[in-house]
Amino acid sequence: MRPVRFVALGDSLTEGVGDPAGEGWRGWAALLAGGLSGDSVDFTNLAVSGAQTRDVLERQTPAALDLRPDVASVVIGVNDTLRCTFDIHAVAANLDKAYAAVTGQGAVLLTACLPDPGSMLRLPGALARPLARRQRAVNAVVHALSERHGAVHLHASEGAWLADRAMWSADRLHPGERGHRQLALRFHALLAKAGVAKGKAPSPEPEFPVPTKSASLLWLATAGTAWVIRRCTDLLPQLLRLALDEMRHRARGTSARLDLRTSAAVSSALAALSVAERPDAA
Repeated sequence: MRPVRFVALGDSLTEGVGDPAGEGWRGWAALLAGGLSGDSVDFTNLAVSGAQTRDVLERQTPAALDLRPDVASVVIGVNDTLRCTFDIHAVAANLDKAYAAVTGQGAVLLTACLPDPGSMLRLPGALARPLARRQRAVNAVVHALSERHGAVHLHASEGAWLADRAMWSADRLHPGERGHRQLALRFHALLAKAGVAKGKAPSPEPEFPVPTKSASLLWLATAGTAWVIRRCTDLLPQLLRLALDEMRHRARGTSARLDLRTSAAVSSALAALSVAERPDAA
């Protein structure tokens, strides 16, 4: 009998940033892989730091389909919120197609909703709220499409683990080893309940010592800072405009309109997918 095939798609979170292993990264998906079967597991990580939903659809999904996985994770969306080109309609369409392609081959699909980067970075309220609103929109789409495609879905955007500093790396955006293990454990529990995971759950305890404060600061001052700059440079001018708009609405007591606008955009994006699927839509 061939090994269980597990393919992971996504961005730096799934690539394993924050959980160093040798010269590279390990991460939650690699930790989860060993618990999918009591025998051997063939694991491939296609995730790339900085990837957006379009990258997953156009580049990673075809490669994943070639591997004909039994289990495939698609955890993505934060980088979309950090771009000036953010469009919830495009995010929804990209995810719907990627999910459909994976499940269409019969693979078990893993998805997750994620915390918003603004709160994790502890940005000032006027800057954090627009990013939070975007991430809530992405999470709403992921929730709806996960149900639509029968995914095993992890609610990772909430819970005590978000406030536990021990779970997070120096940049506060990526989990540390303990945080990656927590994600792997929670996915394993869901998969075991569904009868998919047959192997032993990964240990919650870190295998390696926690990086020293000086090592964390060095990483943050070099690679970590560069990572944030690469992700956010094109967003900053737009984010400042969004912050000004946020402050104007708060001063007028009309902040609820921004939330309603986001909810309407999510509904429109999901409705557009339903219309596109109708035989008479053309």
